[in-house]
Amino acid sequence: MAAPVAEVRARAQRAVLIGAGPFRMGTEDADRNVGDGESPVRTVEVPAFRIDAACVTGAEFAAFVAETGYVTEAEEFGWSFVFGALLEKELRRASRKPPGTPWWRAVEGARWDAPEGPGSDLTGRGEHPVVHVSLRDAEAFASWCGMRLPREAEWEKAARGGLDQARYAWGEELTPGGEHRCNIWQGAFPVRNTLEDGFLGTAPVRSFPPNGFGLYEVAGNVWEWCSDAWATGPADSLTGDVRVMRGGSYLCHDSYCNRYRVAARSSTAAEDASGNKGFRLVVDA
Repeated sequence: MAAPVAEVRARAQRAVLIGAGPFRMGTEDADRNVGDGESPVRTVEVPAFRIDAACVTGAEFAAFVAETGYVTEAEEFGWSFVFGALLEKELRRASRKPPGTPWWRAVEGARWDAPEGPGSDLTGRGEHPVVHVSLRDAEAFASWCGMRLPREAEWEKAARGGLDQARYAWGEELTPGGEHRCNIWQGAFPVRNTLEDGFLGTAPVRSFPPNGFGLYEVAGNVWEWCSDAWATGPADSLTGDVRVMRGGSYLCHDSYCNRYRVAARSSTAAEDASGNKGFRLVVDA
């Protein structure tokens, strides 16, 4: 199940080069989340860097754990949040609902290699993005392979794929020509998912077409950690208890969370690890 260690640790050699230069970050779209600090549009200069084409997978994280013996924060806590519709009925009923988000369940034993808790594993899901990983967990993996988490500006420049101020990573339409370009919720959130994109939970990496730079799933599937501390105004801090996440996840729907737009952003506690959070890495060029 684990990927070859040498191959995983050499991932920087396969990372996609993003050239140095400015880009326009943020959006003034009418449906932007104003409270999230998506606007104003500003020009940001970004040095050259390389970025993973896809998120770190469960098989890759397994190689890291096998070599280092690393223990994730979800393992230390003894539980993590799982989307309720992925659980067997008995476990769903027995698990605690967090206030305000009844589609989640706090599942004892849920962790990176048991994504739905006891009885689940990564069989057939080694190429899905690893989930139930906190900021610390992602940083530990990054250090092991000589990389780091992206700065938010790096992430957005790469995710835009060379398109200036496009709504999505691939253009202006969510489903151009009727083609689904990302793994998000279809139907009525959170009670009915019509599965038009083919997935209820996570999808394997590289399931959808890449953007203009060759990056996969920068919209939907799993939220991705950035190294920046959360702020809705000018800031440049890499320390803090609340951090930036980008990209949205398989639970995003326009009625609740339209953060699969390329300028969208969100915040989460650094120790948070749930079934819709993952990461990809960068390295200086």
